[in-house]
Amino acid sequence: MASKKLTSLLTKMTLEEKIGQLIQLATPFFEGSKNEGQITGPLASMNISDEDVRNTGSVLGASGGAAESIKIQKAHLKKNRLGIPLLFMADVIHGYKTIFPIPLAIGCSWDLDKAQKSAEIAATEAAVAGVHVTFSPMVDLVRDPRWGRVMESTGEDPFLNGEFAKAFVRGFQGLDLKNNPKSVAACVKHFAAYGAAEGGRDYNTVNMSERQLRESYLPAYKAALDEGCEMVMTAFNTVDGIPASGNTQLMRNILREEWGFEGVLISDWGAVKEMIPHGVAEDEAEAAYKAIQAGVDIEMMTSCYVDHLKKLIDSGKVDEKLIDESVLRILTLKEKLGLFENPYRGADEELEKELVMSNEHRQAAKELAISSSVLLKNDGVLPIKTNKKIALIGPFAKSSDILGPWSFLGSKEKAVQLYDGLQEKLDSSLLVTAKGCSIETGSDEQFAEAVKVAKEADVIVLALGEASEMSGEAGSRADILLPKVQLELVANLEKLGKPIVAVLFNGRPLDLHGIWDEADAILEAWYPGTEGGNAVADILFGDANPSAKLTMSFPYSVGQVPVYYNHFNTGRPQGAPDAQERYVSQYLDIPNEPLLPFGYGLSYTRFEYSEVKLSATTLSTTKPVTVSVTVENTGECAGEEIVQLYVRDVAGEVVRPMKELKGFKKIALEPGEKVTVEFEIHEEQLRYHHPDLTFKSDPGKFIAFVGPNSRETVEMAFELVKE
Repeated sequence: MASKKLTSLLTKMTLEEKIGQLIQLATPFFEGSKNEGQITGPLASMNISDEDVRNTGSVLGASGGAAESIKIQKAHLKKNRLGIPLLFMADVIHGYKTIFPIPLAIGCSWDLDKAQKSAEIAATEAAVAGVHVTFSPMVDLVRDPRWGRVMESTGEDPFLNGEFAKAFVRGFQGLDLKNNPKSVAACVKHFAAYGAAEGGRDYNTVNMSERQLRESYLPAYKAALDEGCEMVMTAFNTVDGIPASGNTQLMRNILREEWGFEGVLISDWGAVKEMIPHGVAEDEAEAAYKAIQAGVDIEMMTSCYVDHLKKLIDSGKVDEKLIDESVLRILTLKEKLGLFENPYRGADEELEKELVMSNEHRQAAKELAISSSVLLKNDGVLPIKTNKKIALIGPFAKSSDILGPWSFLGSKEKAVQLYDGLQEKLDSSLLVTAKGCSIETGSDEQFAEAVKVAKEADVIVLALGEASEMSGEAGSRADILLPKVQLELVANLEKLGKPIVAVLFNGRPLDLHGIWDEADAILEAWYPGTEGGNAVADILFGDANPSAKLTMSFPYSVGQVPVYYNHFNTGRPQGAPDAQERYVSQYLDIPNEPLLPFGYGLSYTRFEYSEVKLSATTLSTTKPVTVSVTVENTGECAGEEIVQLYVRDVAGEVVRPMKELKGFKKIALEPGEKVTVEFEIHEEQLRYHHPDLTFKSDPGKFIAFVGPNSRETVEMAFELVKE
């Protein structure tokens, strides 16, 4: 409920001023911005007047730091009749200027505390620069690595995505937005099911049953909102044939009425007007009508609201109460942030100099990059001894393009390249380097130089991957192999017979043909962020032991996609994974299973699982069962292991996944140390959406699985009984 102060303010506002609060404009429209007046191209086509700018409620993408934010706010308050402050919003996805690994990498850490810390640091840096709201976390469930935006998600599991959603919200918002000026409001996105775009093609159609939507895609958004997330962003895609920004069932019925969300709903960039090419609105007036009816409070970067809402109200097609509801939600967020008392909230040039890219922040980024890098393969080559001569070769050997595509405020110049990280560890005589090729182009001369340099070394470290613009928004790829020229480089170097360690910098799971058999070790570094070179160097030389595990399956071939661990069975399931039999559900030319499954990741030590037990063979609503397993570090160095619990409902009213993640614990063990890990399974964890969409459990047989990943598990049966 809005405060009396805000309801009083609403009565003083003209209709034009109310509508203005529903508009979000980029910085060129505002006096005081560093790019003031640069209104060209699509911005010019919006036909925004000076009066519209005076009434506008929020700013998109201010990147000039505290000084710019203060200038814009000060100029705005002089012109806005009622002195209503602006909200400053920005894409602070995995760091403001201290860039952390991409969210998909953070997911692979399975470390909720480090994830929360990364968001807290990002919020601190953004807040002292004058940002009030971040468009994060993205919690879209992803199963198709062709889609470039998988790099923004934490993976293919609804439970794990929900846990990370809560951690990010806690980190961004803290406990008290108003009295903590180093916090920012979070915006969960993209509501809903944006990650299910057909063909992995960005902005494309999404088509699924409501049961699947509720079962797999909605839980992570709900988890973020349950944690107190203040804002929701609409998705670009359709849901049940209706674009999300005009989808009343999704936005009014589920989000508002069923879930009780009272915060702000904002469209994604241009999504309101995009209802016209989608084919559900004839013109901008109809797009504005459908968006406001659905409950979209803020229209981002199109002018349907400002051009048409007043006419729609005057004609009686839209009730002004809808406008009032939206305005009060926006004003309430401004009040929660303390902007009426201090419109310059958080913006502080001196603190900005002190905190942004501080050593403490960079150290946290390095630690998370270490925890996020997944060791995919190791035939005894890693860790490398520091007395070995290393040839560092590849397009990422001396590349600063390691921040990822959603780090537009990050500084590539201040990012630690892999070469720099290795140089810190080695005598200069033990490190030689060659580019070998560019990301997608190369020459015989470059190959020859790489071979010449490699001949001097004991170990070849190949730094390969995708340029950042090859993933992220609009970064869809039908071919997810490494670029052909890089595979040619690998083939040239393999002929030397020297140990090859591949380090991959990329934003999606790749088809690893051309490198999987050729390399002796493969480290998936993703886009590791500002401290990437130092983090990877620590892992390569054994100063850190990799512990990350995949939260998105790596396909054997793009032809399997979508391929994910929590799939359904069929009426004609394949027998043994390598069986070739007719008339069962299998490919004739490739395996059904991904190359690397969900939960997979290696370590420099070994963990042995034993004594897997159930406390009872029956479970009821009042009596959970406990699963216990003994895990022992049988290797020669300390390490961390992520112990995973899965459950299968053997027979339901609708088909159930072959496995579903229900719990995980990250443990640290010294060599020879062992510990008993316990998980409780409660009846609530066994519920699912039935044909009538009721959410409940069924009595019957279940299987619990425990192991180091979703493929290598020990299973035990138990039964859910009625009391």
